[in-house]
Amino acid sequence: MPNRNTSARALIAVLLAGVVVNIAAAGAREESLLLTATEVLQEVKAMPDVRLPDTLLAHAYGIAVIPDVGKFAFIFGGRHGTGVLAVRDKLTSPWSNPAFVSLSGGSWGFQAGVQYSDIILVFTTKRGIEGIAGGKLTLGADASVAAGPVGRQGSAATDVSLAEIYSYARTRGLFGGIALDGTVISISRKSNAALYNKSDVTATEIFSGQAPTPPSTAQRFLDELAKATGTAVRASPAPQAEVSAAQTPASVPPSAQPARTYPLEEQKRQ
Repeated sequence: MPNRNTSARALIAVLLAGVVVNIAAAGAREESLLLTATEVLQEVKAMPDVRLPDTLLAHAYGIAVIPDVGKFAFIFGGRHGTGVLAVRDKLTSPWSNPAFVSLSGGSWGFQAGVQYSDIILVFTTKRGIEGIAGGKLTLGADASVAAGPVGRQGSAATDVSLAEIYSYARTRGLFGGIALDGTVISISRKSNAALYNKSDVTATEIFSGQAPTPPSTAQRFLDELAKATGTAVRASPAPQAEVSAAQTPASVPPSAQPARTYPLEEQKRQ
């Protein structure tokens, strides 16, 4: 008969191998989603007349791209999807590393069918960003949301304070503003853990540059986002904290610089 300890070690090895495979597969899914989000930005930006207004993009403190959001309806309906969000503390600052978010909502009325859309959310104030960093945000309740204008110079782009968040959807080649009142956008902790290879990584750590360095697919998304918004392109997916430190004047000690902060998720968890 085989030694009992040997059998136990073999079983543990098999289980650990399965865990490693699952983690690798999860990371691959997140990287694939980042690539899809990058393609959505490229394709929407390339639309000649119907597109995100340049002025609105230049005044964005956060941009979320959620590809392939499924809308399923039969009397009662709902939508759900997972995408990525990047933020910045100043309109001239580089974009933070991306954090994964989930978008979900429901509806009621005479409706039936299945539809998939690419959703883009443009955050025009820091308040909305702080809300989502805290865990979740209900559009229309926690932050005002409006269907976004389209065209290189959208009408609302000249006054970005009309709403805290502008929402867009692309469905079967059509692109335009969409009403998303009541929709919830929340941090996807599972997806972030898979991409950053850290089980307890928080949105606060990701946005402030304290999370592990993400894969190169994150940098490709940030490069495209920088082009779309007219900001400087970061040379590498280095933590935001390192970029800030590199820009600090030599005459001012690092300890004297105000630290960038976002609401800690832990403070709002039930």
